[in-house]
Amino acid sequence: MREVTVAGIRMVEATNDIVMLLAEGRRQLPIWIGSPEAAAIALAQQGVVPTRPLTHDLIRDVLTALGAPLERVEITALVEGVFHADLVLAGGQRVSCRPSDGVAVALRARVPILVADEVLDSAGIVEEPSDQDVDVDAFRAFLDEISPEDFGSA
Repeated sequence: MREVTVAGIRMVEATNDIVMLLAEGRRQLPIWIGSPEAAAIALAQQGVVPTRPLTHDLIRDVLTALGAPLERVEITALVEGVFHADLVLAGGQRVSCRPSDGVAVALRARVPILVADEVLDSAGIVEEPSDQDVDVDAFRAFLDEISPEDFGSA
């Protein structure tokens, strides 16, 4: 299992589908999700606290009240194009969920989001550096060391 972060929520303009991007280093895992889940994740990322609990807040609060708070969310498998996930509670109990719901609850509970290595290997996309990516520190070091004489005369 690898810990990931929510890199963002994006809309695919051509189809109006919504994709959640989970990131582990330069590798990203795209998972298509619904609009309500996207809104719930975006609200949690922005730190918006609703005046009344939304569904994912309610789930977090019920688990805590029952003495089985959420410890982590695990995205465990990809079966026939469908991602599977579990809420892992204190005491080791597992509750099956959609990854988007698990992520929405995890963000509210401030717990880790983990993805199985096999899932990352099969569905993860490695972000390749582009020719336009610049190593700012290396460029600054270059500028510190170069002098006009290094360019010769015109």
